[in-house]
Amino acid sequence: MPDSPCTWFALTVRHQHERSADGALRAAGIETFLPLYRSRRRWSDRLVDRDVPLFPGYVFGKFSIQERVRVLRTPGVAKIVGFAGSPAAVPDREIADVRAALESKLPLGPWPYLRTGDRVRIEAGPLRGVEGTLLRQPGRLRLVLSVELLQRSLAVEIEPESVYPVRN
Repeated sequence: MPDSPCTWFALTVRHQHERSADGALRAAGIETFLPLYRSRRRWSDRLVDRDVPLFPGYVFGKFSIQERVRVLRTPGVAKIVGFAGSPAAVPDREIADVRAALESKLPLGPWPYLRTGDRVRIEAGPLRGVEGTLLRQPGRLRLVLSVELLQRSLAVEIEPESVYPVRN
């Protein structure tokens, strides 16, 4: 039987085990993606900037479905996100969009998942070609990018002149 193509899947990991599960998967030869963002946390005596998971409790892995047992045996991995007992793939485009947002170095962070709003595409700047949901806030615009399977989103600040509506 020929190998099936590698696909991105969302993996649920044990509480606060995103980094260790990511490392164990990489050591096992699985391509991974653990999106991190810079967060400022207040400790009792000071403020601390830390890189924290953008989607707590999840790591993305790219593998063929035949490798699922090996992936599930990886320390820290709880399950592969799916429906009706079948793993559900994460579209390559959603992974690419999240990577583009992280690489843009624009301010970003987790955002509540949104179903409604204007779909827009960025036509200029480091996020050119990325599509998402437009969110207007006093004095700023944000582009909300969603990973549908996880029902999780992130918001990145954008310039108004770079936004164009998506034509259906």
